[in-house]
Amino acid sequence: MPSEALHATHTTIDDAEVARFSAIADEWWDERGKFAPLHKLNPIRIGYLRDQLIRHFSGSGASATPLNNLSLVDIGCGGGLISEPMARLGATVTGVDASPTNISVASLHAKNAGVNVAYRATTAEQLAIEGKQFDVVLALEIIEHVSDVNLFYDAISALVKPGGVLILSTLNRTAKSYALGIIGAEHVLRWLPKGTHTWSKFIKPSEMASAMRARGFQVADITGITFSPLTWSFALNAKDLDVNYLMVATKA
Repeated sequence: MPSEALHATHTTIDDAEVARFSAIADEWWDERGKFAPLHKLNPIRIGYLRDQLIRHFSGSGASATPLNNLSLVDIGCGGGLISEPMARLGATVTGVDASPTNISVASLHAKNAGVNVAYRATTAEQLAIEGKQFDVVLALEIIEHVSDVNLFYDAISALVKPGGVLILSTLNRTAKSYALGIIGAEHVLRWLPKGTHTWSKFIKPSEMASAMRARGFQVADITGITFSPLTWSFALNAKDLDVNYLMVATKA
């Protein structure tokens, strides 16, 4: 049942954020374009998601499609950089984004790639109002862009089936994340357009964990993502949550 706080008139959409990403939507699949960091990060994220879901659902790591029979929704899917790999791993995937432009780009790319993903230009709260539920809910690098964090938590929590998994990723609110996630990424390296992130909207792992437990979830894992300028690569590090991190929460 969706939360009483979820009504058709309530929304987590930040129009400025949607416009910002819509404006560069054509570059989603350009590995050297504005989303190059996500392409660099993607193998790490996909491997983590795959391993966590196999572990939770007792799947087979030997299978090429270990996510068979799992329904999955990718909230804030953008151009489909996570949705497509999850579908290739066997999941029945719904990709959701508030930007119709992003959805058009994602749909066209999936069609040309021969990957079956059901894309919708809508919001997590609208799906929750409709009573939709999934085995897996992904909310990766999106919560720091919504207008109402608690409403977003309510919506994505309602979308998880009992026994299902919610996986989030975002930026921690630390001095280091400001230095690397904003000054470094936006002003020095110019990985992202200036103004992409607002430091005050970053979320500490303790805050996210508390929000999850308050909604009936158990936190199963928290792992940091680090970047090495020497090797120009990302890596998982459970001991370093200072900048980016992933959280796995399971619904009883």
